[in-house]
Amino acid sequence: MDSHLTDIARVIQLAVAPVFLLTAIATMINALNTRLGRIVDRRRVVQERLQTRADDEAGSAQQEIRMLVRRSRLVYHAIFCSVLSALLVCMVVAGAFLGALLGVDLARTVASLFIAAMLAMIAGLSLFLREVYLAVRAGTHNQP
Repeated sequence: MDSHLTDIARVIQLAVAPVFLLTAIATMINALNTRLGRIVDRRRVVQERLQTRADDEAGSAQQEIRMLVRRSRLVYHAIFCSVLSALLVCMVVAGAFLGALLGVDLARTVASLFIAAMLAMIAGLSLFLREVYLAVRAGTHNQP
């Protein structure tokens, strides 16, 4: 019984780092969600203006809407990747505990899940960086 308790205590110690990672991922999802909300709000404003503008001004508004749609897709995919990363980190923690409780060697599985979580997070951060780049670029080139 003592060896099982020691194994569980060691798994708890090892699970602390992924829990901090989950906090970072949650913060990232929150930031992405806020950006998505702002993009949606801006798109509504531009669509309202598009309905009241003259035909010669409609082109720039439609161009801005296309850019906002593109940005919202990037943010959506970044959120998806971040949530996937969080789920994979949860599976890492669960796998570590299951391996300790059942006495099964899940080291390769846990390592593979952690690598997959990091790849998903890298993808999410890359998409976020691309969206920020488009937002800054659009802000400097398309302002009336």
